[in-house]
Amino acid sequence: MCHIAHPPGNCENKGLQRPSPRRCPISNWLGVFTDYRPVFNRSIMPAMETQDTSGETASLNDLRGVLVLGPDGKQLAANGIALQPELARSIETAWQDARRRQRRLFTVDGPDNRPIVVVVLPSPDATVLVAMERDSRDALIEFVGAVDFAGDILAHFLTNPFEALSVVDRDAIVRYMSPVHERFFGLRPGGGVGRHTTEVIENSRLHEVVKSGKAEIGLLHEMRGITRVVSRNPIRNSRGELVGAIGQIMFKGPEQLQTLSNEVSKLKSEVAYYRRELDDLRNRSYGLDQMVGESLAMQRLKQQIVKVAPLDVPVLLTGESGTGKELAAHAIHKLSPRRDDTMVMVNAAALPATLVESELFGYEAGSFTGAERKGRKGKIEQADRGSLFFDEVGDMPAEVQVKLLRVLQDGTFQRVGGNELHRSNFRLISASNRNFEAMIAEGSFRLDLFYRIGGVTIRLPALRERLEDIPLLVDLALKQFADRHGQRAKKLSADAISFLQGQRWPGNVRQLIHTVERAAIFSESDVIESNDFGTIDLEPGQILPAPTAEHADSAPIPLGVGPQEHTRVSSAVEQVEEQMIRQAMAKFNGNKKRVAVELGISRSYLYKRLAQIGFGAESET
Repeated sequence: MCHIAHPPGNCENKGLQRPSPRRCPISNWLGVFTDYRPVFNRSIMPAMETQDTSGETASLNDLRGVLVLGPDGKQLAANGIALQPELARSIETAWQDARRRQRRLFTVDGPDNRPIVVVVLPSPDATVLVAMERDSRDALIEFVGAVDFAGDILAHFLTNPFEALSVVDRDAIVRYMSPVHERFFGLRPGGGVGRHTTEVIENSRLHEVVKSGKAEIGLLHEMRGITRVVSRNPIRNSRGELVGAIGQIMFKGPEQLQTLSNEVSKLKSEVAYYRRELDDLRNRSYGLDQMVGESLAMQRLKQQIVKVAPLDVPVLLTGESGTGKELAAHAIHKLSPRRDDTMVMVNAAALPATLVESELFGYEAGSFTGAERKGRKGKIEQADRGSLFFDEVGDMPAEVQVKLLRVLQDGTFQRVGGNELHRSNFRLISASNRNFEAMIAEGSFRLDLFYRIGGVTIRLPALRERLEDIPLLVDLALKQFADRHGQRAKKLSADAISFLQGQRWPGNVRQLIHTVERAAIFSESDVIESNDFGTIDLEPGQILPAPTAEHADSAPIPLGVGPQEHTRVSSAVEQVEEQMIRQAMAKFNGNKKRVAVELGISRSYLYKRLAQIGFGAESET
C-alpha cells in the first residue's frame, strides 16, 4: 500500500478499492534503488509509510520531506515538508539548475528563510529529492547522495585490515564483523553475528565500552597469541543515546607503535642536540679560550683583543703564518656586540680570479652560465649585522680592491649582473702575513684601502717570541690528538720540552702541533723524549733534529741545508712548509682535504702553497 500523497491520476492505488495491475511508480523506484535501500529504510520510509499524527512523527515530517519527480520532471509524489507547494516549486526549480551543473547536493530557502538541504537520488524511473532542514541534516543521506562511489568507500572501511570494524549493539551482541576479522578468528561468513562479543572476540572489551560509554584508544589486545593495538569507540545516535560500539585495529602489533615512538624520540633527541650546539656556539667565548699562552706577548695580545672587540671599528691582524690569526678573529667577534649574528669567513687567496666578484657580492639570476636560477647572496651580504673575516686580504686582486673600498665607504654594493644597490652593515676583520708597506710601495695594494681595513692593527707574536708557552701548547695538542683518536694522551719529558724550546719554529704554532703529533704517533712509550723527534725517516728540512752536545745551545739547522741558506727566516719557512706538504701529499695520494687536516692548515692555504711550489704542474707532467 502506498502512503505518499500523489497528484491526481498519478497512482492507481490511491482509492484503495482494489489492487491495480499496474505497480505504483514509487514501488518501481524502490526496486531500482537497491543500493540506497538501507538509507531509506532508516531515514525516509518511516516518514513515507505512516500518516501517524504523533508528536515524534509530526516533528520528523516537519523537518524532512521527499519529493519524487518523474522522467519528464513532473511531480509524482511528495511527503513531509515537500507537501508545501511553494517549497516544492523552489526545490523543482533549484533541481533544474543543479542537474545542468551535475550537482547532487544543493540548498533552497524554506519557510521563514530557513535553509533546506536537498540530496538528489536519481534513477531511470524517477528522481528522489530528499529535503532536510539544516538542523536535521542526515550525514549518511548526504554522503550517499553526493558521492557516486559512496558504496566503494564504505566497502574500503569495512574490508581494510587497518580500518575494518567489529560492530556490537547496546546489548554487546555482534551485529557485523568485517571479513578480515572473521578470517582471523576462523569464523564462517556471518558466523559471529547474533552472538555476544565475549563469545566471538577473545579478550573483548566492547561490552565494557557499551556499558561505560567511554572510548578506549591505543590499548593492547591479546588475540590468539598475537598482540594488537586497538581502539574501541561508543556510538551514539542523533539524540545522544548509546546504540552500540565499534572496535578497530590501529597497529598490527606494539612493535610498529614502538618503532614509530623510537623514530619520534630519535628526532626529538637530534633537535635537542642541535639546539644545544647552537646555544653553545652563540654563547661560548670562542677564541680567547683557544688562544693558549701565559707569556707577556700573549697577555698583551689578549688585552688588545678585549679592548678593541666592543668597538665597531675594522681590525687588521698581522703576523706570520701559523700564529693563530683566525682564532683572534673569532675572539674579537665573540666579544663584540655582533656576537649573536654570523661571522662570515672569506679567504682571498683561495678565491678563483674569475669568481671573486660573484663570491663577494653575489649575483642575480641568469647572470652567467651555471648561475643558480634564483641568484645568490655574496659573502658581504651574508655578513649583514655580523662580522666579515677577510683572511689573506693582501692577496686580493687589484680590481676587487676598488669595489671593496666602495663597500667599506658607504656599505653599498651591486650584485653581478644587477643594477640594484644593496646595503650590508658588517664589521670587517682582516688578516694577512704580507708586508703591506712593500705592497703599497710597489702599487699592488691600495693605500686608501689599507687605511680602511687597518683602523686598528694587531700583530700576533711568532712562536719564537713566546717560547715559554710551548709546554701549554704541547699539552693541548697532545690532548686534542688523543681525543680525536680515542687514545690516552701522552706527555713530553723535560728534555723534550727543552729541545722544542730551542728551535726557531718558522712555521709557528701550526708547525709545533704537527711536529708533536708526529712524535706522538711514533713514540713507543707514553712519555715522548727528545730523540723521538728524530726517529722518523725524514726528508731534508722537514723536522729539526735532536740537539747534540756540541751545538745544544745554538739554533739547530734543518737537515741537508747549509748555513748559507739560513740568511732569511722566510726562506726557511717556505722550505719547511714545502717539504711537509710534499710528504703529506705523497702519504695521502694527493687527497688535499686529508693533507690539510694532517698539517693543521686550511685547504685554501694548501691550494695557495701547492700553486706556489708548482705541485700540480709537476703531477701533470
